Amino acid sequence: MASGNDSSVTEFILLGLTQQPELQLPLFFVFLGIYVVTVVGNIGLLILIGVNSHLHTPMYYFLFKLSFIDLCYSSVITPKMLMSFVKQNIISYVECMAQLYFFSFFVIDECYILTSMAYDRYVAICKPLLYKVTMFHQVCLMLMLGAYMMGFVGAVTHTVCMLKLTFCDGNIVNHYMCDIPPLLQLSCTSTYINELVVFIVVGINVIVPSLTIFISYTLIVSNILHIRSTEGRSKAFSTCSSHIMTVSLFFGSSAFMYLKPFPAGFLDQDKVSTVFYTIVGPMMNPFIYSLRNKAVQIALSKTLKKRVFS
Repeated sequence: MASGNDSSVTEFILLGLTQQPELQLPLFFVFLGIYVVTVVGNIGLLILIGVNSHLHTPMYYFLFKLSFIDLCYSSVITPKMLMSFVKQNIISYVECMAQLYFFSFFVIDECYILTSMAYDRYVAICKPLLYKVTMFHQVCLMLMLGAYMMGFVGAVTHTVCMLKLTFCDGNIVNHYMCDIPPLLQLSCTSTYINELVVFIVVGINVIVPSLTIFISYTLIVSNILHIRSTEGRSKAFSTCSSHIMTVSLFFGSSAFMYLKPFPAGFLDQDKVSTVFYTIVGPMMNPFIYSLRNKAVQIALSKTLKKRVFS
C-alpha cells in the first residue's frame, strides 16, 4: 500500500473552501459560473486574436499566451474544487502530486508572461522607433521559451521535494487543491528543506518579475510625463492600465500567500488569497484586456459582423 516515497497515505481528502453546509450549494453555482465565464472568455480571446491578422503583434502574442495559461491552470484547479461543494472530495496521491506540478508550472509561466508584457510595453512607449527591431518574432519566442523553462524547473523542484516527504496518518488537506503549505502540514518528516525551497523558488519567481515590471513601469511613467499632448499621455496610460491591474491582482495575492513564514495551521484567509490568483484572475483577465482595449473591441465588432452577415 506504500507509495513511491514510502508514505502510508495513498489518497488525500480536500476539505474545500468552506465547511459550512449552508454555503456549499450557493458557492458551487458561483464558482461554476466563474469557471464557465473563464473558459468562454479565454477561448473567445484566443479565437479573436487568432482570426484577426491585425492583432498578430508582440503585445497580442503575449496576451494569447496569457489566455492559454489562464485557461489551463484554471482547468487544473476549478473542476476538482467544485466537487468539494457537493461531496467528499478524495484525490489520489498520484493525482495530488500531478495537480501540484501543473499548478506550479502554469503559475510560474504566468509570472514571466506578465513580465514579458511589461517589457513589451516599455519598448513600445519608451523606444517606439526601435520597437519592430527589438520585439521581432524570435525575441518573443525566446521570452516564451524562457517562461516555460522557468515554469518547468520550478514545478519539478517543488514536486520532487514534496515526493521526498513521508505522509503517515494525516490525509485531510485543509484546502480546495493540493498546494504546498497545507501539504507540508501533513508531513511526519522534517519540512525544513521544502520551506527553504519554497522561499527561494517563489522568491525568485515573484521578486525578480515584480522588480522587472516595477522598473519597466517606472521608466514608462517617466516617459509618459514628458509627452506634451494630453491625448498622447492618455493613450499611453490606457495601453498600460490593463496590464497594471492584472499584475497587481496576480502578484499581490501570490506574494501574500507564499512570501511569509508558514503558520501552524492553514488559515481561511490563505484560501481566500489563493482564490484571487487561481480562479478570479483567469476570469477577469479577458475582460480587463478587452473592455479597456480599443483594438480588441474593433476586432470583436468586425468578427461579429462577419458572422452575422456571412
